[in-house]
Amino acid sequence: MDPQKVFCPNLDCKSRGLIGQGNIGIHSYKEERYICHTCGKTFATTTGTPFYRRHYEAEFISQMVSLLAYGCPPQAIVATYDVDERTVADWQQAAGGHCHQVHEAVVQQGQLDLQQVQTDEIRVKAQGQIVWMALAIAVTTRLWLGGALSTTRDMKMAVALALQVKACALCRPLLVCFDGWVAYIRAFHQVFRTPLREGQVGRPHLIPWPDLAMGQVVKRYARRRVVGIERHIIQGSEALVQHLVTVSQGHGVLNTAYIERLQATFRSRLACLVRRGRSLARTVKTLEADMYLMGCVYNFCTWHKSLRLPLYVSENWRQWRHWVPRTPAMAAGLTDHRWTVLELLSFKVPPPYVPPKRRGRRPKMATLARTA
Repeated sequence: MDPQKVFCPNLDCKSRGLIGQGNIGIHSYKEERYICHTCGKTFATTTGTPFYRRHYEAEFISQMVSLLAYGCPPQAIVATYDVDERTVADWQQAAGGHCHQVHEAVVQQGQLDLQQVQTDEIRVKAQGQIVWMALAIAVTTRLWLGGALSTTRDMKMAVALALQVKACALCRPLLVCFDGWVAYIRAFHQVFRTPLREGQVGRPHLIPWPDLAMGQVVKRYARRRVVGIERHIIQGSEALVQHLVTVSQGHGVLNTAYIERLQATFRSRLACLVRRGRSLARTVKTLEADMYLMGCVYNFCTWHKSLRLPLYVSENWRQWRHWVPRTPAMAAGLTDHRWTVLELLSFKVPPPYVPPKRRGRRPKMATLARTA
């Protein structure tokens, strides 16, 4: 128990979300509880994690969640470990909600130089309806940037996915590749704009991001087979597009191969995404939790073979070469090691810190300056 690495989770506390300020102390070693000296509230070490108020050990729960994240059927866990099916579903839902918070706090606040982003959608069979799942990936680091769910494949879903991509991106040259769905063109045009504030009253002007390129890959089918591929540059110069393709993937042309590989990974781990199968997604909320659980385990806990780096330990590199594995989060610079599922579920997202409101009458000089 280290009080210097813990923050107060009380939303009414003036010191909430602050780490290393000396306001946290140890309340009980036996019960593993901390105390905040600012608000006087005590809280457990598992507060803010899926392990809070659970009757099972955290290591056992993380092992079960790891099996679920890699595609193990819940019925197999119930039959093998003699756990109630509702308990397993509760663990999966809580882990997915926690991974959603981790994704927003780590990935969407990372401010990364994405270079190239690919987007695509998956048609999901749900109980009594069809749900569309839109995903985005950064080609350079293979980092999953987020996903959007909708019962209709409409403009609202495309804008929601574009907002998640923008939250992760720096204002640098960026190439966005997608398939034949034209809603992405308008969505990225609408989202990738920055307000220009000039001190005037009213809505500020929105300035489009410079060096934003968009490419479209349209596949032609005949008898369920690809017979031709058409590539179009929707926005940006051909030189800029080719430069971003070369920098991000090394060689090749406009394609959507990387997002399709990510979709194949999701399909292999989530039964309801399989094209022909009997499994169904019960609700959209459950599907969203599963999506974030799969995505965060893929980003933080999974080695990616194409991201490994060679380490030469001798002049004769053919005999003394060692490969250093990396996860997408490590390649993006978000983490320095591969997280275990226990580390992922134990990561605590601090609440936003809001300075306390000023009490009492405003200073006389501030009042005069406002009325002048």
